[in-house]
Amino acid sequence: MPGMLPSPAISVIGRHNSGKTTLVERLIAYLGAQGLDVGSVKHHGHPGFEIDVPGKDSYRHRQAGATETWIAAPGRLAMVKDIEGDPDCKKIVEGMPGHDIVIVEGYRLAGLPAIEVMRQGNDRDREVARAFYEASVEGIPLSCDILQSLRRKGHPAPDISDDRGDLAAKMPGGGTVAIVSDIPLARQAAENYGIPCFGIDDIEGIAGFVRERYARPRLSVAIQAGGESRRMGESKALVGFLGRPLIMRVIERVASVADEIVITTNEEDRLRFLHDAYPHLDIRLVPDECRMRGALPGLLTAFRAARFPLVAVVACDMVFASADLIAREYGMLCDSGADICIPCDEDAIEPFHALYRRDACLAACERAVSRGCMRPRALLDGLVVETVDRAALVAADPQAHCLVNANTPEELAAAGQIAMGEGFSR
Repeated sequence: MPGMLPSPAISVIGRHNSGKTTLVERLIAYLGAQGLDVGSVKHHGHPGFEIDVPGKDSYRHRQAGATETWIAAPGRLAMVKDIEGDPDCKKIVEGMPGHDIVIVEGYRLAGLPAIEVMRQGNDRDREVARAFYEASVEGIPLSCDILQSLRRKGHPAPDISDDRGDLAAKMPGGGTVAIVSDIPLARQAAENYGIPCFGIDDIEGIAGFVRERYARPRLSVAIQAGGESRRMGESKALVGFLGRPLIMRVIERVASVADEIVITTNEEDRLRFLHDAYPHLDIRLVPDECRMRGALPGLLTAFRAARFPLVAVVACDMVFASADLIAREYGMLCDSGADICIPCDEDAIEPFHALYRRDACLAACERAVSRGCMRPRALLDGLVVETVDRAALVAADPQAHCLVNANTPEELAAAGQIAMGEGFSR
């Protein structure tokens, strides 16, 4: 599981006793059984809760005055920290990378896409459902204050307050993406608004909706190792670098963001040792599909070979290939909906440390190659392109070494000096 990629999140919200916790529990179990890595966040909503047991050593540390306590054991780690105010949910999720999805219980005002739960057996839910239905009939946008808008139209204000405060702020809103309910009025309102609606026990349907719409797109990392290496004088993939083949360094630098690693190569037999060297990684060696030489045919092979919808491409001579940069590109691509996220430094693009949507880019690449185009710039025509500018590049790699190619023995030696100076982890 890639440990550096940002985790997408969706919240499950509703009133007290609406069944949120039961739904979240079943949803986590179902998605986990399908092979997804699921994180979770629970918004308690009340100050002063304890997750540590009074009398235990860690609890005594906090009682003695520690404002932050870590509890560590083999296979588990927990932290208890005193903070001011309510934690920012989005910041919490940002600190939870590497999950396919994070299910948040509560946090209505966090700005996350939200699944609203309304249960027939809950009096307050029935009142909310009635107001929700009336608003749908009146054509009141969910982005508005539904109750205030209903009052203005002469509807009686429903009684939806309890000992936990005014529930007017706990109505469906602009962030509501689905309804889970067994209340007929709620289901009709969802239909009126064009919002998907699921039954209380339809865990398969709810999980399918979450997985299809919000789960993290899987990422293939393609390492291009099919060049002729004329200037290097020998295979770049196998040339020695700090005592090992260069390809091993590149693999290790990008593995933390890869669901699979595709190596495009014309020397498959010589690289089979990588399967034994990295048995925990999903590495596939794929020969070039095109007889034509050039950057674009190499990208075409990568796109055709990739199993997953997003493809990061790096060259095997990028000594400082950066998982941080790929993770940043991944976040930018997912947020923007672009087809390509590509570094652009001083008006020069770098297609071999970029991120691509496989289907759109495969079709564009096939069209370009069929016209005899070999240069990657031909791929950009007609696609939505997001660029990683100099500032974002430096944020991911302060030394900006990640775009450096080692094309000659002299450049490789210079890169070795930099790597020795930065430490082997760089």
